[in-house]
Amino acid sequence: MTTRSRPQVIALEEHYWDPEVAAHFDVSGGSGANPKTRERLYDLGVGRIAEMDAAGIDVQVLSHGAPGLQRVNAETAVELATLANNRLRDVVSGEPSRFAAFAVLPVPDPEAAADELERAVTKLGFKGAMVHGLTGEGMFLDEKRFWPIYERAQALDVPIYVHPAAPHPEVSRIYYGDYLKEFPALGTAAWGYTVETATLALRLLLSGIFDAYPRLKIILGPLGETLPYIVWRVDAALSRPGHKKVSFREVLCGNFYVTTSGNFSTPALACCVAEMGIDRVLFSVDWPFVANPPAVRWIEEVPYSDDDKVKILSGNCKRLLRI
Repeated sequence: MTTRSRPQVIALEEHYWDPEVAAHFDVSGGSGANPKTRERLYDLGVGRIAEMDAAGIDVQVLSHGAPGLQRVNAETAVELATLANNRLRDVVSGEPSRFAAFAVLPVPDPEAAADELERAVTKLGFKGAMVHGLTGEGMFLDEKRFWPIYERAQALDVPIYVHPAAPHPEVSRIYYGDYLKEFPALGTAAWGYTVETATLALRLLLSGIFDAYPRLKIILGPLGETLPYIVWRVDAALSRPGHKKVSFREVLCGNFYVTTSGNFSTPALACCVAEMGIDRVLFSVDWPFVANPPAVRWIEEVPYSDDDKVKILSGNCKRLLRI
């Protein structure tokens, strides 16, 4: 695209850490263990904006990194969510042309989480919320105890971004333990995150949530966590005799959006567009775990029309988040 016609670039899954929230989870492992990455996660000012400018990113939608408040007790989560979202509101208010925000929710208390989502959207101006994998010792987010969150999201007409978090420790041990010493990312970004999040999305699709809340909007990262690539197979298998009727393809392609977060593959993007449509794809980087410049350069080079690139880079996001 020419410099003259350069569209606004909005990056949708860009992380930070609130120090008080982060104090409640183990930062010794995973990508956040890297001192430079941690420094960036805590930077909500000059350094972050300088890296955005260098890559040509106009706006970041800020979201708390995994696991957010989902692995702490309910009472603590409720208190911290209020404080963390208030602090994030102050950041966005200080740079309103550069930042927007997703709320961190006290998911262990679903009713309080729904109330905090409403407060964050109606009082703080947030664009939705991000949730992270399992809650507590192994509760999946499709369980009915969590449905108040989705009911409120539909009522507010805001999306819920379903983001990866570490698999259950027993899953990591059984499935990946033999290889984690030599390939630590296998249990996280290389594979474990994808399996965990795709499984959660499948559970949401099968749970009846979208029958109850047909206007609910869910966002998935890394170009749909593999689901767009296997939608035909899953839909066909679930349509065989003996299964409860479920509109898997219809819900995936009608209620879900996908982002490019950390998956800058042109063939994978083409598959998402073919299965879900160009209007369902949103630009993201996954900063600071992934660098900004490769993501922007990649979108500039994909063999799509300028109009379609504008949709991916900001148009679809503006419509979904009302930015």
